[in-house]
Order: sequence, then structure tokens, then C-alpha cells
Amino acid sequence: MAKIQAIRGMNDLLPEQSNRWQYLEATVQGLLSQYGYREIRMPIVEQTELFKRSIGEVTDIVEKEMYTFDDRNGDSLTLRPEGTACCVRAAEQHGLLFNQTQKLWYMGPMFRHERPQKGRYRQFHQVGVECFGFNGPDIDAELIILTADLWKKLGISEHLELQINSLGLPQERAAYKAELVTYLSQFKDKLDEDSLRRLGTNPLRILDSKNTQTQALLKDAPALTDFLGQETTQHFKKLLAYLDAAGIAYTLNDRLVRGLDYYSNTVFEWVTSALGAQGTVCAGGRYDGLVKQLGGKGTPGVGFAMGVERLVLLLEELQVLPKDLARFADVYIVAAGEGTDMLAFEIAQQLRGIPNMRVVQNMGGGSFKSQMKKADKSGAAYAVIIGSEEIAEQSALLKPLLDSQPQIKLPMHELNAHLSALF
Repeated sequence: MAKIQAIRGMNDLLPEQSNRWQYLEATVQGLLSQYGYREIRMPIVEQTELFKRSIGEVTDIVEKEMYTFDDRNGDSLTLRPEGTACCVRAAEQHGLLFNQTQKLWYMGPMFRHERPQKGRYRQFHQVGVECFGFNGPDIDAELIILTADLWKKLGISEHLELQINSLGLPQERAAYKAELVTYLSQFKDKLDEDSLRRLGTNPLRILDSKNTQTQALLKDAPALTDFLGQETTQHFKKLLAYLDAAGIAYTLNDRLVRGLDYYSNTVFEWVTSALGAQGTVCAGGRYDGLVKQLGGKGTPGVGFAMGVERLVLLLEELQVLPKDLARFADVYIVAAGEGTDMLAFEIAQQLRGIPNMRVVQNMGGGSFKSQMKKADKSGAAYAVIIGSEEIAEQSALLKPLLDSQPQIKLPMHELNAHLSALF
């Protein structure tokens, strides 16, 4: 009988990989807590209509990439392809938005039926941050500064570049789209297949086409900045002033449009050249009309999402992960000799009373040599060794494993206090 394999593009995360994820997740959570953001958790399945109304029915995500199915009641459901719409739905449903401000974050899997490749999967994971009720550019700046702080904590700042743009208000963008379509319609015979399709559905996406011939045509295309009004321009200038004051370097990219219909005003991306084609590790912007678009009262919104897989991959590529991540124990208990197993259980439970102490007790027996090999593999700083002699003396040997310090024998009742002082 053939073995059952994981679905293509949906990957297992093995223990030697999960510790890297835990490091990243803990760093992100700690920083978000420092900034006063609170966690929200949403289901991974939503009504399909949520994404059609928010992302846009003529986007690649809705047209080609969503995992959509009818349940037994005939309702159309979709595995979430992104988190912003879900967060808006949850916050609106539970009365968190109207006449309130919220700073929320979430973490979890998203799903898109794309061609799997390095850094791009069908089940992928994101950390998302969403802010509601803030009109000014100060919150836009805070989100960007927060991400810059994260790159510093992770040791990857010098490998990331901030690209930023303003998409303007919907009416400004509509006027620009009309001009862009008029301009590009002259060159239909030269546009690539994707751009030709987008010309009648989502023309702004043509601006970030990777096709070299299309990019050449865009050099003489109308500029979106020429269509921005005074209010939009002032918002963007004030945002850039905040970033300048914080010492955040950025590149103005008038081709940056993002792939989702709900963005307006600020959009930004953090990109790297260290991951090849999959260079965007964090992206976001403003979506002031989305809450109303989904049935709520008009509420300004801004946020970003970062790809966990890509960030972990970047940490690996740059070799900036902490060296001790493979450690899964602080103390490893070795029981060698008849009658030592019961005492080993007692000691393990006793030591687990020490806050944050990771204690692994050898299971399944084995020779003293094989147990010590397991102790070394665990990354533990110390082995507590119990033999027949130690049972008779009510003592334990404490052997350092990470340096050449000598082992010592301690009375059993002193073991807790001694290890507590060491950690």
C-alpha cells in the first residue's frame, strides 16, 4: 500500500525547524506587546463572500488562488487567503470598531493555490497587524517604525529596504486608472498576457509587472502622483517626515500598488535581495474604506502582514539565528543502575518546580554511555546522574556538559537550590 504524503505546497514543520519559528514568533510577540498591540484569533474558514467583497472579484487571488468549497448546507466557504478581511469581519461583528481605536495582531496559516516554490507555499503563515480608528499618518509611521525595530532585534536591518508609495483616495485613483488605460490601450499588441487581461479588470497591477517589455512601456505612462489631491499629498509628506525624524531610510516607488483592491493612500513593502525572486517579507498600507465596504460604519484602517516562512528563510540565509536554538533541555537526568528509575522520576518532578527549567528524564533505559549521548544531543547544560551509590548516599552527581568544569556530588536536598542559582 502506497504511503500517504503531505499535500503539495503544504509542509510539515519538524522539531529542528520549529525552534526557529518559535524564536521568531517570540521576538515578534514581545515587540508587539511593547507597542501595546493585543492579539485577536480568527477561524481559518470564512464565508467566500467576505473575500470577494474585500479583495475584489477580479483579483488573481479570488479568480485563481482561493481554496473554496460548498459545505453540507450548500454554503460557499473559503480557507482564508489573507487575514485583514477576517480581522475586519471579527472586529465589526463583536463591536470593536465604531467610535473606538484598536491595535490588534494575529498569527496563523493562510491558503492560496499557487505554484509552490522556495518561499511561496499553498499553506503559508503570516503575522498580521491591524489598526482601526486612526486617521493621521502617525499610525502609518508607527507601523513602519515597529517593523524597523523588529529587523534590528533579528539582526537583519542592513539586508532590508523599505519601499513606499501613496495610492491616493479612491476617486483620485479612479481618475488615474482611466488615464493609464487610455495610455496602455495604444500598446495592446505589446502587452504581456497577464497585463492585457488586467487592462480591463485591475490596471494598477500592470505597474508591478515583471515583464521587461511592459516595464519599458510604463516609463512614459502617466504618474499617479500627478493625480493626488492636497489632502493626500499632505498625509504622505507628513508620513515621510515622521520616518525622516526616526532615521528610517526609504525608497519612493511609484510602481508599488499592492495586489489587493482595498488599499488607499499609504502602501509599503520591506524587500530583500537575499531571497531571490521572493523578495518581499513584509507589506501593508491603508484601507480606510474596507470596514464600510464590508457593511460597517466608515472606519479608517491600516496594517501590514509579514510572511513567517520567508522571514525564517532569511534568518537562515543570513546565519543570524541564535546558536543555542537546538537545545531542548537545561538538565538531563541519567539513571544508571538497579532501582534508580524511581528516584529519577522523583528528582525530575522536583526540578520541574524551578521556574522555566527544562528537565528531560531519560526514558527506556539504556547503558550509561548511551544515556550520556542523549544528554549531549539534548543540548542540556547539566546532567544529573543517579547510580546505585547515589541511592545509598541520597545524593546526585551534577556533570556540566557545555564546558570542562568538573562534576560535583551534592546531597539530594541541595540539588534544587544549587541548580536554581545556576539558572
